[in-house]
Amino acid sequence: MLVTPAINAELRHAVFGADEPLDAAGRRAAERAGARAAVSLRTRAPAYAAPSVRCRQTADALGLAAEPEAELADWDVGRWRGRGLEELAAAEGEAVRGWLTDPAAAPHGGESLLQLRGRVGVWLDGLAGGADASGRVVAVAEAAAVRAAVVHALDLPSEAFWRLDVPPLSRTELTGRAGRWNLTCGAPLDPDP
Repeated sequence: MLVTPAINAELRHAVFGADEPLDAAGRRAAERAGARAAVSLRTRAPAYAAPSVRCRQTADALGLAAEPEAELADWDVGRWRGRGLEELAAAEGEAVRGWLTDPAAAPHGGESLLQLRGRVGVWLDGLAGGADASGRVVAVAEAAAVRAAVVHALDLPSEAFWRLDVPPLSRTELTGRAGRWNLTCGAPLDPDP
């Protein structure tokens, strides 16, 4: 089960990789979701969290004793880190368009979409050795990593990445094993709005 972190100012303003902590509203939402999803989240399954502050804080608020997992880190956008999408579109429109249309493009000097997909795919395919007896794993991961996992697991064209919406504090479930994954996506952790 992949869980996306609670929202914070960085996510609200579409800022790339600034690694800001949860704000008060995000923390409350994560704590509320953790209380309501306690049975499904707090199993004996191993728990992991991406290294960002918001993922670690979300895991804590959900009551997960999560081990850090670098492979679930946010997309490395190089020199675009800390900048907003609107700002970048105005300053580097051609580069942003290329990044959004070519999975091999990395005009920011960080990872391409293909590299992100490959990094997350290696982690996903290696889960068999890190799951509990039931095969379950819980991971709080950045939305980009969740989208990359879905694209990899279902062997979708990389361009499908841009068509997947993964809201904050939602769970995406991949069941099965490498080479044969099934998907349940976007279910809210907190069933009440």
